[in-house]
Amino acid sequence: MKLPVPENLKLLADACPFPLYAVGGSVRDFLCGFPLSKPDWDIAAAGTEDELISAAQTCGFTVKSVYRNTGTVKLKAAGEEYEFTRFRSDQYVRGVHTPAEITFTDCIETDARRRDFCANAVYYDVKARTFCDPLGGMRDIERKTLRTVMPAKKVFGEDGLRLMRLARLSAELGFSPDEEALAGASEHRALIRDIAPERIFKELTLILHADQKHRDADAPYRGLGILRKTGVLGEILPELALGDGMKQRSDFHDHDVLEHSLRCVKYAQPQIRFAALLHDVGKPFCMLRDGKYHLHAEEGARIAREILSRLKAPKKLQEETSELVRLHMRDYDLCMKENKVRAEIVTFHPLLEKLLALRQADYSACKDDLATAPSVKKWREIENRMSKEGAPFTVKELALNGADLLELGLAPEQIGTALHELLLYSSADGRRNQPQTLLTHLKNIYKDALSHV
Repeated sequence: MKLPVPENLKLLADACPFPLYAVGGSVRDFLCGFPLSKPDWDIAAAGTEDELISAAQTCGFTVKSVYRNTGTVKLKAAGEEYEFTRFRSDQYVRGVHTPAEITFTDCIETDARRRDFCANAVYYDVKARTFCDPLGGMRDIERKTLRTVMPAKKVFGEDGLRLMRLARLSAELGFSPDEEALAGASEHRALIRDIAPERIFKELTLILHADQKHRDADAPYRGLGILRKTGVLGEILPELALGDGMKQRSDFHDHDVLEHSLRCVKYAQPQIRFAALLHDVGKPFCMLRDGKYHLHAEEGARIAREILSRLKAPKKLQEETSELVRLHMRDYDLCMKENKVRAEIVTFHPLLEKLLALRQADYSACKDDLATAPSVKKWREIENRMSKEGAPFTVKELALNGADLLELGLAPEQIGTALHELLLYSSADGRRNQPQTLLTHLKNIYKDALSHV
């Protein structure tokens, strides 16, 4: 069994005066049987940075950067990027992600012990084309187990980010943490507070999209379950975790508030995963304040924005997620009249596909029912009727545009409002989207401004 390393890496290994090893994710994924479509090539050896650089330059590699304090060299060749690190051991200040003290070593087992999980500490000697497994990681990979390279209390006590990595790797790989790993992560869950919010957001994003890594539909749900089991979810998303054990109406729901939210992610399309996770985040707040879930969508929109702002998420994601949370309960009881639905379809048209996808995921998560959500079916039918009528869905599809309204005599500050009014008017009946019909309607609204027309 040979790892399919790039030819330029083989040349580099031949040029080095020491054994050069591939290690980490590329080796682990190969042993898992996953395709190495775009692997991260982490390489390691007992040699120094200067020895590695000298060999790399003779093979035509580009040296991108050198970090002598960590023994790291970043290389590039033929479009592939590589990160070399000298064998070393790391000492941490409790909970801080960056090592406080580094000691270089010639011992491969010592280097393996500085990593997180044994499955990530399998080495491949590129020149000899053999595996080196100092900690039994190949057996863990075969058993689909995540086991820490040192006592779990030490591993998680050193680096709080490993709390998120435990959940992410469980999600992406389909591995189960052993009991010691779960206990160690639970004991040190509060150390996640020492990690920069941007790093937490990045790992959470990877968990929410873990199904895209190796095409495992249950991956995000599994990763969130590990965060819940270790208590890390309560540290990073306390507003959401409050829903754990909070009961809901049994005629609508088979699950408590938190479990329903996690299952909503399971059924959600990738582009709405944060909205799926946070769509009911207002329920615990409303229940604790009012004793009922009334107005949870409105309160949830506020809380979702606060959470994503705290995690330093992109502004666009904050705004979109907040709006989807606010709108997800619209017409859930199917009582909204068709003209109102038509108006909402055009008003929220940029978000319509994501909104309907969220409603579907929410419906499926209630009782694990994959049938089309009634509100989605209703809105799709109305959308199709509008399309057949030729009703405009955006102002760009109106028979009059902003320039026409200016020419008619409307003030520039009135244009946006007037176009939206015409859009709502036409949404009720697509036949209204004719220049003269729209002009007549406009005159009724802006009598003074258009009295000369």
